[in-house]
Amino acid sequence: MDALRAFVTVADFGGVSIAADHLGRSQPAISLQIKKLEETLGSELFLRLNKQLKLSEQGLAMYTDAKQILALNDQLVGQFVRPELAGQIRLGIPSEFATTLLPKILGRFAQSYPHVALEVFSDLSRNLLSAGQREQYDLILALHDKPSTGRKGLLKSDKLVWVGSNEHRHDRLDALPLILAQDGCIYRKRALRSLDKIKRRWRIIHTNPDLSGIQAAIREGLGVTVLAQSTVPEGLVVLDSYRGNDGKNESLPELGSIDISLVYDRRGASEATERLAGYIQSSLN
Repeated sequence: MDALRAFVTVADFGGVSIAADHLGRSQPAISLQIKKLEETLGSELFLRLNKQLKLSEQGLAMYTDAKQILALNDQLVGQFVRPELAGQIRLGIPSEFATTLLPKILGRFAQSYPHVALEVFSDLSRNLLSAGQREQYDLILALHDKPSTGRKGLLKSDKLVWVGSNEHRHDRLDALPLILAQDGCIYRKRALRSLDKIKRRWRIIHTNPDLSGIQAAIREGLGVTVLAQSTVPEGLVVLDSYRGNDGKNESLPELGSIDISLVYDRRGASEATERLAGYIQSSLN
């Protein structure tokens, strides 16, 4: 049934990526289901034309029947499933991930579970995980300064990168102009430490706790910042150098990586919280 649902969804939306978003699954998982279905049937179900997937002749032949089978399956299962999920989830999340990740999942999650109320609180990971706040949240997406292979709830490690604007160049600078969040931010700490290590001069031009404010300042040409690579907004670019005060390009230092994890009580978590955790994990991976 999962393979048939993947097939119908890809056919409806014309692509694996958007189908994966709709189903709350990863793109490789959907591709694998389509591949296994084609191997089982011994037929190619899609034609790949201009980066879009179109139903082949065999795919067209089975599309209507597949939808009918899914409808009958859902009708049967609907007679026995538990009541629809309901409740409230308090999610703590760093600002940059709230800006870039949540739009990808909120619509899908709300559509799938309309009776679940989601409250989102943005703050530094240090504050979200503090003794005074941690118990206030059902689920926390947290960043960790020191990567660890044995970290519980680890989703991925993400590279930190220098980010600036395509439209502005900071020529002949005496010091690298920085746009950063407040003290306690992992990105701020890593940026200043890496610059000090190579004795590169810097000055903080603008401090803002929100990614939208940082993004606006960069677009105005005020300076550069540091972000996790997966959260770089459209319109900004990853930088590996800047033009120094002698007119020559000077490379920017490596920043290393951070860990991203989901922190929650797995034994006491509600089913709604578990579902949201799955959506976040799928979107990040």
